Amino acid sequence: MSNQPNLEQLCDDVCKVCREVGKFILLEQQRLTQNGIETKGTNDFVTYVDKASETLLVRELGVLLPGSTFITEENTVKRAENSDSMIWIIDPIDGTTNFIHGIPLFSISVALMMNGKIILGVVHEISRDECFYATEAQGAKLNGKTIKVSEREKLADSLLVTGFPYRMGDMLDAWMELFKYFLKNSHGVRRLGSAAIDLAYVACGRFEAFYEYGLSPWDVAAGAFIVEQAGGKVTDFKGGDDYLFGKELVSSNAKVQTELMQALTEKLGVKA
Repeated sequence: MSNQPNLEQLCDDVCKVCREVGKFILLEQQRLTQNGIETKGTNDFVTYVDKASETLLVRELGVLLPGSTFITEENTVKRAENSDSMIWIIDPIDGTTNFIHGIPLFSISVALMMNGKIILGVVHEISRDECFYATEAQGAKLNGKTIKVSEREKLADSLLVTGFPYRMGDMLDAWMELFKYFLKNSHGVRRLGSAAIDLAYVACGRFEAFYEYGLSPWDVAAGAFIVEQAGGKVTDFKGGDDYLFGKELVSSNAKVQTELMQALTEKLGVKA
């Protein structure tokens, strides 16, 4: 599979698939009981809906791009090899805890990686039917309208969003110091419960920045790509590009990135 697909048409098709699977997810949410919920780890849950939705996504995306392989959260299909040229990176429900509790902030995240580089990303916020998407060098859109990151230039004028990983480890104290610093030096910090949505909201200017660690590629692949295509900046905590598989990410409108990195260096002790 050396030839690149028609990305614009493929992206339209992926959005349609996500919307259809989203309808299934909303329908099944009404039927979900405690018996349908499993625990993967501390405060880390999965439901039969996650697994069924992933199966649907894998099937439909495989039809759109025959011969492609997959990296998925729920492991319903054999994981792609690093040598594979076309790899879908999928989170069927990003924000499962919200989904379980009836909080309307959860999403489908789908990215396409070609020869190690993301070239397409879709984040479908299911409850509000907001589909954020981007393709390589074509900008980012929300339900057909072009989106851009915000123009705010200072951290003091910014609204931030973050997450709290399931496994905090020995970073908890430093992480809370960073959190307090941002609370005191910005318009505030939110915690929505879906990294994919957090990134999509940075891309469209609702937030100026998002930062978190303990992340997996399916959490961030699509959203980070959309941020970049909307004019934003995405790095790891050291300012490098190891955020897809490196489990840590800082993203912003680019204008406040320097201030963010300075705070990370000071509070977490990270160095470039």
